[in-house]
Amino acid sequence: MTGNSSPSLADALAAGTVVLDGGMSNQLASAGHDLSDELWSARLLADRPDAVADAHLAYFRAGADVAITASYQATFEGFAQRGIGPEEAARLLALSVELGRDAVRRARDEGIVRPLWVAASVGPYGAMLADGSEYRGRYGVSVEELERFHRPRIEVLAGAGPDVLALETVPDADEAAALLRAVRGLGVPAWLSYSVAGGRTRAGQPLEEAFALAADVDEVIAVGVNCCAPQDVEFAVETAARVTGKPVVVYPNSGEVWDAEVRAWTGRSTFTAEQVAGWRKAGARLIGGCCRVGPEGIAGIARVV
Repeated sequence: MTGNSSPSLADALAAGTVVLDGGMSNQLASAGHDLSDELWSARLLADRPDAVADAHLAYFRAGADVAITASYQATFEGFAQRGIGPEEAARLLALSVELGRDAVRRARDEGIVRPLWVAASVGPYGAMLADGSEYRGRYGVSVEELERFHRPRIEVLAGAGPDVLALETVPDADEAAALLRAVRGLGVPAWLSYSVAGGRTRAGQPLEEAFALAADVDEVIAVGVNCCAPQDVEFAVETAARVTGKPVVVYPNSGEVWDAEVRAWTGRSTFTAEQVAGWRKAGARLIGGCCRVGPEGIAGIARVV
């Protein structure tokens, strides 16, 4: 738990709305860091950990209550492709949580006294592939193989002592099933967040079926969506709340579209803080932004809630 006086995140969600941070990569890029590497922001865990902590602190200053770690793209397999062995990979995964804790300590030193939490990011299998397949799912890999892929890093992240595991940007209900298996019995709460498009998972499954997987999993304290267009949020929130009865987490992109071939964002932003009131009415309790939503956008959400 972050700070002796902080309630659990589950208790905070039962009591009201909690503000998530925004996109890690865009905050690092705006600070001048090159993220063209296939490890994306995870590379900075090794090269510039101070920059990661600075990014977390910028979001706390903007009004975020939860810092999501820079471990989204951090996997044993991905690090191995860069010549980083398993011991160092485990150290970097654990470091991602400690950098969130460091940002909490710095926020306290600056006089920020509200409860703050650290969420350890667990990105999808497709993020490790770095080919855009996290926006498609259907990897041709079994649930059992996906569980074997996710379990080691989930265990390392859980052992580092985060307040919650963020099982995020999940494109496929099969992968969600694997992730839910991997978190059972770890003693760390989790949220499950799908990437969706037009009322279905990215892999095309109905959201009712996808959310239902988490309905009876005690470790899951919230379900919802992230890394999607703002206009896809409200239906997903209503569906998640109805199917699971759990608090809903939502953190969409700015509305711009990722082009995996040229590795760039295109289009214009359609994200506004005013949309938050509708999401709350539909059942959202854990609200922030994903790609291309920076501290200014999070400050706008914090003002609304």
